[in-house]
Amino acid sequence: MSAEPRINDRIRVPEVRLVGPSGEQVGIVPLAKALELAQEYDLDLVEVAANARPPVCKLMDYGKFKYESAMKAREARKNQAHTVIKEMKLRPKIDPHDYDTKKGHVVRFLKQGDKVKITIMFRGREQSRPELGYRLLQRLAEDVQDLGFVESNPKQDGRNMIMVLGPHKKKTEAMAEAREAQAARKAEAKAHPGRSQNAAEETAEAPAEAPAEA
Repeated sequence: MSAEPRINDRIRVPEVRLVGPSGEQVGIVPLAKALELAQEYDLDLVEVAANARPPVCKLMDYGKFKYESAMKAREARKNQAHTVIKEMKLRPKIDPHDYDTKKGHVVRFLKQGDKVKITIMFRGREQSRPELGYRLLQRLAEDVQDLGFVESNPKQDGRNMIMVLGPHKKKTEAMAEAREAQAARKAEAKAHPGRSQNAAEETAEAPAEAPAEA
């Protein structure tokens, strides 16, 4: 069955409950009268409630209505939040620099509104010291508590220990903030084009840093 509503001559009932172009209630009128009014207003007669008795029809520009509905659906799909689970793997005896790097990634994921699965990987004799992994997970959860919460408590899974962090911020909120920040940067660049050029030149002239030792 078609999802399209019946319009104009495709409506096959003796009378309809008519709604005017501005939403005003006209009342129950013969179909012929409703079609005549549609022609006078240069609009379409659109059946909006086929199961009502009599069916409810509205006077509208159906082509414009379809276009606006399609644009709204497109915008809704664009803003639709898809739950994404990122994964970050750590070793129980991770060094401070690596820990800070991994934590930075977790912070970025949570700011984006994504969940993060933290996996502690045990090897060899480390498997007899699960408390090391548990303390590391607790430490990470405390370090990012302003951005996320423990959605799934640490649990052993074979040789690994797993914890899931959930973001305080919803995905839709994170996406909206990112778009606002991008728009603000574009507006700033447009308002002060010389400032952006100067920043680029300074970056180009700055001496390259020596790569960090592994």
